[in-house]
Amino acid sequence: MSAIQIISITGSLFFILAIIQAIRLKRLKEAYALLWLITGFIFLVISCWQGAIDIIADLFGIVYAPAILFLFMLVSAIIVLFQYSIILSKQNDQIKNLTQELALLKNKAQGCSKDLPNKES
Repeated sequence: MSAIQIISITGSLFFILAIIQAIRLKRLKEAYALLWLITGFIFLVISCWQGAIDIIADLFGIVYAPAILFLFMLVSAIIVLFQYSIILSKQNDQIKNLTQELALLKNKAQGCSKDLPNKES
């Protein structure tokens, strides 16, 4: 086992443990962590199996095998960003709906307070 393989396995394990710790401490929700966990496990498999990079590169027709790692990281980042865009869009709609409901409730509350008899008179 080469030094770079040991470093990559250790890095992958630390990455996976950091995600699990963030979930455990409720800093990261399970639904959001799923993609990160999948990415960590894929890197762990690639780190343990030396020939995986060459096989995957041959499947995709990539001549320089380490370039597949950059391709994988890029695709992973795009998928995570897409997931976050979906979440942000949903939250934006929820915030808009809540703001509109609050405005209606305030308007209704102000209308009801005008109908109450005035204590000062």
